[in-house]
Amino acid sequence: MEMREIMSKIAILTDSSCDIPQEMAEKYGIDIMSFHILLDDVDYVERVDCTNTEFYDKMRAAKGVPSTAAITPIQFCEKYCQYVDEGYTDVIHVPINKSGSSTYNNALMAQGMLREERPEHHLNIHLLDPHTYSMVFGWYLCEMARKLQNGAEIRHVIHEFERKMNCMEIVLGPYSLKQMKKSGRISAAAAVMGELMGIRPIITLIDGKTKVEAKVRGDEKVVPAMVDLCQKRAGDVEDFEYMIGHTNIPQAEDLEKACRKAFGKPPLAVFELGGVVSANTGPDTVALTYTGHPRG
Repeated sequence: MEMREIMSKIAILTDSSCDIPQEMAEKYGIDIMSFHILLDDVDYVERVDCTNTEFYDKMRAAKGVPSTAAITPIQFCEKYCQYVDEGYTDVIHVPINKSGSSTYNNALMAQGMLREERPEHHLNIHLLDPHTYSMVFGWYLCEMARKLQNGAEIRHVIHEFERKMNCMEIVLGPYSLKQMKKSGRISAAAAVMGELMGIRPIITLIDGKTKVEAKVRGDEKVVPAMVDLCQKRAGDVEDFEYMIGHTNIPQAEDLEKACRKAFGKPPLAVFELGGVVSANTGPDTVALTYTGHPRG
């Protein structure tokens, strides 16, 4: 009896909230669907219509603040149909944090639509909630792709990804509070006080939930407070790793220097916050992302 091995053909799908640089996405064969961002009545397609730096400048000059639109079930269904038609056996789909957008639920709806569009399909859709944003999951999505390219089993890489996401934390240091107020990350009163008195909130973003952990007075105190908070939360984590996100402001270099000194090693990556993420954090923000303790 002749034995034939059925080879898997695996796609990895995410959206532009991942902030994975284009060269990395191409290297690892990761598909990225773009969000639409509306700013002062102009519709921008992230990663298409302008660079991150151009978008920061547009936010600083804008009268209003940006809003984002979720990727629709129809868009996801079209992408799933493409995978079916191209002979893929599996797709690992990691959209933006479920609690921060309807995008995840739209992907669930798209699975039902796919059964109508391709009734005989055999595509296994592995829909994962990263519980976070930006390269906090984008980096480990690339790691997942690398392991798959080297022959790892799909269930193993999914387990490792979910384990890592259960530990990741973010500390944000915003130097302007306009977007933070509009998005509800901080109260209007806190934003007004911050602008008047130079008070800067130090904010954690964990499992999609924000919390003001401390307040400092003066821009020069933001970076030390961020590093101090990280050390208190994750100082004894054995597999501690960190990355730095920014919106092309000078304080990004200050944060990297402080982290190298405090942690004794370089960051995994230094990356730009993309349009969807910076639409919520504002155009003048630094972020310290790191491995914390497992949750739950």
